[in-house]
Amino acid sequence: MLIDERLHIDTPEGARLTLSLAGPLPRGMAYGIDLMIRGLILMVVATPLTLLGRGGSGLYLLLLFLLEWFYPVLFEVFRQGRTPGKAMMGLAVVHGNGAPVGLSGSLVRNLLRTADLFPFAYLTGFVVMLVSSRQQRLGDLAADTLVIHVPASQTRPAPGDSGGEPPDWPLDRGDQLVLLAFHDRGPRLSEERQRELARLAYPELNDDAALARLRRVVNHVLGAA
Repeated sequence: MLIDERLHIDTPEGARLTLSLAGPLPRGMAYGIDLMIRGLILMVVATPLTLLGRGGSGLYLLLLFLLEWFYPVLFEVFRQGRTPGKAMMGLAVVHGNGAPVGLSGSLVRNLLRTADLFPFAYLTGFVVMLVSSRQQRLGDLAADTLVIHVPASQTRPAPGDSGGEPPDWPLDRGDQLVLLAFHDRGPRLSEERQRELARLAYPELNDDAALARLRRVVNHVLGAA
């Protein structure tokens, strides 16, 4: 299901992955950074290679070929889907199911850049990306890959010190996700807002007791005894 630029994927293990799809602007900026890096490498080696005559020219053309076609593949496969440009823009390439991109997927998406380039300046890729529900260019569609924003690493707060208490109702997966969300977002909520949410869970208790009990149930979900 796609809401705005977020893609939700339910895995066979029952977990839900939420991927933030990258649009044309950050992808274009990442490509520009990688293009400058490749250009800088070619400028640095051009002068010494010209001193080698025709052999140097051949090496220069070989390096140009390798940089153009294998620079993104090398980084995407061995650097978790991130070329230097993508890393600077906080982007990464993954498979359509959220798994890390492999050699075959990276090869296909990059070899088809020629089609995305047609007739100039990635016009075809840009148009296809705009009409794609998952912001994929032709290469991404063929390889079933996505370009996503890499979320900043977050550390889940530790359970509180009030101890755990099993809930008085059977917990299903949705309940557990709600309780974990309450735990994760609790530090950003006001005390009054937390009491308001606790009243929904335990309307028979006063505010203080309801909040304390809800926190103990959350601790139980987090594994506290």
